[in-house]
Parts: sequence; structure tokens; C-alpha cells
Amino acid sequence: MAGAVALISATALVVSAAPAGAAPGATPPAGPADLVPGKRTATPALVSGLREPAQAAGNAADAALGHLAAHENRYRIPAPGRDLRPVRTVEAGGEETVRFQQRHQGVAVLGGQYLVRMEHRGGERVVTGASGAYFTGLKTGTVPEVDEELAVERAVDAATDQLKAARAGGAAWDEARPLTGAARGLAVLPTSAGLLTWHVTVRGVHPGTGEPVLREVYVDARAGYPVLQYSGIKTFAAASGAPAASTPAAHKILSPAPAASKPAAPRPDRRKAAPPAEEQGPAEEQGPTVVGSGVKYDGKAVGLQLTRDEARQEYVMRDQIRMRDGSKNPISTWDARGKSVGEVSGQWPSDIKEFGSPTLAFGGEATEAGAVDAHWAAGKVYDYYRQVHGRDSLDGQGGTINSLVGVDDFGRPYNNAFWDGTKMVYGGGDAEYRAFSAGLDVVGHEMTHGVVENSANLVYAGQSGAMNEAIADYFGNAIKTDAYGIPMDSPDAGLLGESLCRTKPPRECAARDLNDGRTTAKSFLGVSLVTDNGGVHLNSTIFSGALWDMREDIGRTLADRIVYRALTAYLTPLDGFTEGRAAVLAAARDLKVSGKELKAVERSFNAHGIVPGWELATGVDSDPLMGDVNTEGVRVGAGGGWWTTSKSNENGSEPYSVWAGRADGTGAPQRISPNDGRYHVHPATDGKTVVWLAYNRRTVDLLARPLAGGPVKKLWSGRRVGPELQIEGDVVVVESRPRGARSLVQYLRLSDPTPVDVTGDRNVNSSHPSLRDGRIAYATMERSEGTVTYGTEVLDLRTGVRTRMGQLGTLKDTGPTAINGSHVFWLANEAEGSRLTAVRRADLDGTGVVDISPAGGPGAIEGIDLIASDDAVTAATWTPAPEYRNEALPKLWQFSADGKRKDRVSCNRGEQMWAGMPGGRQVVWTDSTTGHSDVVTRTRPAGTCG
Repeated sequence: MAGAVALISATALVVSAAPAGAAPGATPPAGPADLVPGKRTATPALVSGLREPAQAAGNAADAALGHLAAHENRYRIPAPGRDLRPVRTVEAGGEETVRFQQRHQGVAVLGGQYLVRMEHRGGERVVTGASGAYFTGLKTGTVPEVDEELAVERAVDAATDQLKAARAGGAAWDEARPLTGAARGLAVLPTSAGLLTWHVTVRGVHPGTGEPVLREVYVDARAGYPVLQYSGIKTFAAASGAPAASTPAAHKILSPAPAASKPAAPRPDRRKAAPPAEEQGPAEEQGPTVVGSGVKYDGKAVGLQLTRDEARQEYVMRDQIRMRDGSKNPISTWDARGKSVGEVSGQWPSDIKEFGSPTLAFGGEATEAGAVDAHWAAGKVYDYYRQVHGRDSLDGQGGTINSLVGVDDFGRPYNNAFWDGTKMVYGGGDAEYRAFSAGLDVVGHEMTHGVVENSANLVYAGQSGAMNEAIADYFGNAIKTDAYGIPMDSPDAGLLGESLCRTKPPRECAARDLNDGRTTAKSFLGVSLVTDNGGVHLNSTIFSGALWDMREDIGRTLADRIVYRALTAYLTPLDGFTEGRAAVLAAARDLKVSGKELKAVERSFNAHGIVPGWELATGVDSDPLMGDVNTEGVRVGAGGGWWTTSKSNENGSEPYSVWAGRADGTGAPQRISPNDGRYHVHPATDGKTVVWLAYNRRTVDLLARPLAGGPVKKLWSGRRVGPELQIEGDVVVVESRPRGARSLVQYLRLSDPTPVDVTGDRNVNSSHPSLRDGRIAYATMERSEGTVTYGTEVLDLRTGVRTRMGQLGTLKDTGPTAINGSHVFWLANEAEGSRLTAVRRADLDGTGVVDISPAGGPGAIEGIDLIASDDAVTAATWTPAPEYRNEALPKLWQFSADGKRKDRVSCNRGEQMWAGMPGGRQVVWTDSTTGHSDVVTRTRPAGTCG
């Protein structure tokens, strides 16, 4: 899936990280410059070696536009003044870098940014190079056919469905806490001809876990289908849903880029220009601003820049010294104890105050809350960027820096930290973890996210998101090692977050190790955007490890300057690892490093496997059925020896269509759905007929067509339909989700498409249907006088009898069902707050209940999905693990019906989900191991993969 595309997604929008040529006949002409062709565009990705005069008078943006217009034959940008809008200008040491945002007919193009670099000395400007992603060939119109209201509704539905798909057991789904969406305007996704979408931000509280939600969703503006979505949640530790010890839940807002800025000129690179806080003198009055003191978690006394607040009659953590000669904005640390992540994410919480003390010496309360560490560290990070890179604050314009400390997770400990687009937020810790501001590298990491957002603004998903994390890790680690004088050859020099634990040793406590010596492109994990936002933490150390090795080889100062220049002067929002390598090498050449140093930079990337075409080296143990389907979150249906799925074209510009093929691989797959501009998704088949959903401008249609051919039949239309379809003979089962009402499983017939509720006239939530031999199994949730009761039922369509399955304990949640000719299977959770689920089995009459996989203890799984044949039952699961790694990702496990046999379906790396069983023990699924989404199969399990 999207793991290897530079953007992220299975819509394969965009620029693939794998080599791809420009459009035919579009290669830029040779000239005096060194040109690197762009991918799927006629505009070069990199132009270097220039020394061309530019307009001296006026501003840098006008001079850069004039240069691009004067060299249209090189850049293939026909009207730069119309299609490029200046985002920001960075000035440093007589150099100017102008960053532009591409627009198509006035609509912003996601990831379309181009940069022009100039020298400006003695009243003269000289262009030295240009680079970026400008997408030629965009032809899409910009008048939406779907209104904003429907786009928001579809975005909220899609986000809700994805959260449900990723949810493990242990938490009820509260329909009374719906998510809400807000349209952000139109955006063009850079497919070959472009795809016009509505950009919608979905917010709220997770109806299952109570965690905050922020998702960026792009809805096709013609058919109304959500073609792309990813989480805006950005934390120091792994993203929500991971098997990490913490429970992350934090937000990052992908806000529009600020206007062009002119940061202060760089100061000399003097690492010791300002003494560390530990070396500062005793507290002393300095007018309204004073130097106080406090004790960090590590027991060291440090100086703190404070302000006397006369109204409160206290000294507060408000540093007005560092930016007093410029913007005069403060660096402030706020007391957010008693506030939950939901109250502080993406908004300013009420009733919080800057941490205060009646004296200049802050006591143990401020230490334990993490306030002393947060305030001291924020100053250290500010000093680093100002003194080393000439950058004035996170936005480069002297912007206010706010840190909130002591946040909890709805009354539970919150062991994480995040940047939400405006501020840093730090969890208060627990019996094992200190407050997360206690790590200088953690503070440096989160503040660097602010720097990234105000420069390259790398989209926080897939490879670009992994580079976002990698750069935050790199600078967080660099700031810490410099501040504490840690040698780069120390065995622990590459650790991040190792100081956060109260009892665990550093290496055991650390979240990541940039010097682990193992993380290379061969360890790349292809995952969907449901998992860790497409692997932003999972894959980050591939890139950050290369940067760290470079720092060890060529020295701290030079390496930091190279990475910072790559970030601010080369990288663009959708860049992947290959583009990241090119940016770092180009930045190194700009800084005129020696040949030996340049070789060391190249060697660092080579050692981590980041070379052109690196994705092609990934091996699999499965058999291909259809390659590169370019879809995201679409299930594979299977039955009767056939499989079916949705597919888009190579670059994702075509709406999804439904295809079907024989499970034994014979014959060519055939298109089932019409190519009519609608999005045809979530198909199911019984080996004779295919049913699926078609999204259009007003409704979602349920369609059917025989595999043998014939007309497409419209069975039903509605505003909201869930993705779970089943068909057997004349019967079609669908999960419907009327807005503001309960979810319900309904069935209808090809011969009589009148929907019937499986629960009759009872007011019961029903979900997760499965169908076999005229029987429908489904999960239920019933509320009565404040009590929630879960269960699993079977409706026999021949008799009309509903049978409730027995249980072995008190259910806290129940999940997907599967049914075959003799048994009913379902996922059952019995422990409050636990993600572990049993795979439970009962006879068709509800008796003989046993667990073929335990509800807890050794061998227990975190079930996500369930399917069955007469020979076996297959579960998509998380595997409990203390950290994110390949084995902890969603994998397919197959059980014999008696539970005596348990095997991995495949040993492929990465994520395995959305599976179907066409018969026997064969499984068909969408696999992302190779970095894109392929439909693959195995006819028998692979074993334990040990």
C-alpha cells in the first residue's frame, strides 16, 4: 500500500518513491544547469550548478518568479506568477530561499511546492538552484459537484469506519459521542490529471476509547468518496492503537502555511556561546524579568527565566528575555494538571495559568509536574536554533512558545508528549514514567515538529511522515547530546527518551535508538494509514539512523547544518526517503563539504539501504493475484473459489472499480463494475454473484452483478452504509448506519430488495454480520437503564428463529463474527480496558461454547477481524508487544475449528488485513509488504514464522 509512496496512500496519488520517469517527451532540455528529472512531471526535481543573474530590486519572491518565467523551457512552469504563491522566504548569510505553493486554477495542490535559491550580496541577486515538486499535466476542473455538507458527512463516516476497523476489544462504542467535521476548502490531489477534493478535518473524542481524534480527510468532489485520510495525531511515542505501554492521543493541525517571513540573520555557530542553565549564577532581580531557579528531575539545580506577575503576586514561568530584542514574545510554561488530552488538543484549555511561585526558587511540586524541565528545556531548544541556525523561534519569526505540563488521559496517566500546531503538551507520568518534559530530547523532538511544520511541512503519514519523525528525533537527540556533552561514540548516544523512567535502565526505557545498527530499508514495514499513520514511527529510524551515522562520521556542527538546510531549502511536503537522501546530498554540496565528507554522507544512506529503487528488494512468501491495486481500506471478498476487490489505475487518478478473479490464479481478473465515475468499493462474492457499494454525489448504492456477466442491478440506496457486505445465493447482508441512529444489520434478496432488520423490531445495535447456509450471525449491543449488554446472535432465515449464543464470562465487548456449516465464531473481550480478545466458538444452537484462542494470558490475541470456512477460521490480529515491531503489526492467524492448530497465514513483513476465504484453508488478502497494495494469496498457512 502506501508505505512506499512518497505521499502515503493507496490512492497512489502522487510521487512514488520508486523510480518513475517524467511524462513522455517532457524531459527538460539540456542546458548549463545540472538537472534531475521529476517524477510524473515535466518540471525538474532538482536544478543545481546555476549562476544566473536575477532581479535585484524588489522582494525575493518577485525575483524568483521572474527567474522561473524567464526560463520556462527549463522549468516547464508556463505561468509562475499565476500558479505559484509565495509561502515563505528564508534569509541566511546572504542567501535567500523562496518556497512557493502550487495552485491549479486557484486551488492548492497537495504537496505541490517549488523552491528557488538565490545569493543576495552587494545589491545583486544570483540564482544558484531550484527544486521541488511542481505537477505538470493537471487538467481537472475546479468546480465541485458534491456540496460541502455531503463532503463533511462522508468524511465523518469514513473516519468513524476507520476507527472502528482499527479498534480492538475492551471499549464500548458510544454512538452518543459522534465525531464532527469542518471543511477546509478544496484541494487538488496530484494524480496524473489531478483529482479535485474537499479537504475536511474531523475532530472529536474517540467513541470507543475516549481519546481525542483529529483526522485529515480528502473527499472526491465529484463522486463524494473519501479517497484519502490520515490521522493528524502526532506524539513522541507510537500512535494510537499500537501495542506500546503508553496510551497516546494527541493532535497535530496541518495548518495553512504562514506568509513569507524574514528570520534574523544567523549568528555564528558557537555551541558554547551561552552557558548551560546549570552554570548560570544565583537568582537575581532584572526588573520585571528575573532569573530564578528550580530542580530538574535529574536532581540538578538550573536557572529559570521568570517574570514577576504583580496581579498574582508571584513569579511565573514566562521568559521575556530571549526574544526581547525582536518580537518580544515570551516562552511560557503552563500548569495543565487536571486537564485531559481531549481538553488541550488543538484548543486552548480554560482556567490554566503559567506555573508560579511566591519566591524565585521553584519547589518540588514544580519539579514533579515537569514544569522545571519543560521551561528550562524550551529555552535550551530555542537557543540551539537561534545560535546554530539563526532561526528565531519555531516559526522563524519570533513566535510565542507555550508548553503545557501535567496533562492526563481522562483521569488516567498520560505517558506521552505532542505538538498540536501551536504548543507543546506533556503528560504528567505515573509510577514508572516521569513527566514527559523530563527528557530534553523529548522537548527538542516536539519543538522540532514546529520547525518542520513551518518549513517543509512534511505530511504526517507514510514516508513523508516517517521523515517528519526522523528529523524531529535527529534534532532532539542532537540538542541533548550537545547540551550534556555526550560523545557520539557512546553506546547510549543514539537513545531517545531514555531518561523518562523512574526504575527501568536507560536502554530499556528508551523509545528509540538512532544507533541501533539494524534499521535499514530491508526493515521497512508497509502498513496502511490505520496503523501508525502509515508507519511514521515504525519506519522513522531508517532515515534518522542514516542522519545519525552522518553526524557521527563528519561531526556535529557540519551534519546539523546539512540537515537543517535540507529541511528548509529542499524538502517538500510529500517527499519520501529517496527524495530525502537527494535533499541531504544537495544541501551538503551547497555547503561545499569536502569530497571525503560527501562520500561519508552517501555512505550513511547506503548503509541504511536508502538508495534509488530500494523498495524493489522486498521479498514475499505469498502468490500474487493482482498487483498494485492502489486502494486504501477496501476489503477483499471471497467465496466459492473466487475473490473480488476494488482497484484504481497506476497513479490513482481513476475512481475505484470492482474486479474479480479465480482463487486458483487461472484466467485473467475481470472488471465487474461500470467505469462511470462512481467509486465502487467493498465487494463480496459467493462465487456466483458480486455485490458492492457505489458512492455517488447523493447516495451510496448497493449493486449486484453475476460473475457470468449480465446487467448491473441496483438493489438499494442510502446515505450511510457500512463496509461489511455478505452474499449467498439470493440473500445479501449489509450493515447500515443511519445518521444519529443505531447501527443495524439488514438483509435483502436479489429477488426482493426490501431491507429487513435482523433483530426485528427490537431497539438493539447490531453489527459485524456473517452469512452461511441461510443463517446470519451478528454482534449485538443493548442498553437498558444504564447497563450495556453485549452478545452474539444467529438468525435462521428459513425458520425466522433468532438464537443467542452462550458466553463463558461477562462480555465487555464483542466483535466480528464468522459462521460456517457447523459453528459460529466471534471475538469476545472480557476484561475492562484490555485489548485482548478470545476467539470464541459455539454450535449453531448456541451451546457447546468454547474458546479456541484464550481471552487472556499467554497466546491471547488482540482480534480485529474474523472469517471462516468449513476447514478453518482466520483472524486478523494485533500481537501484544511492548513496542512497535513487525511481529506486533496486524497479522493473519489461522486456527483449526477445534483450536488445536494455530499458524501464521504468511510470514510477509508489514500489515496483513482485509482478508477473505474462498474455500478450504486458502486466504486472500491485501498485502503491503512491497510498499504498495497487492492482492495476494496462500493456499495453506506458513507456520509460526519463528
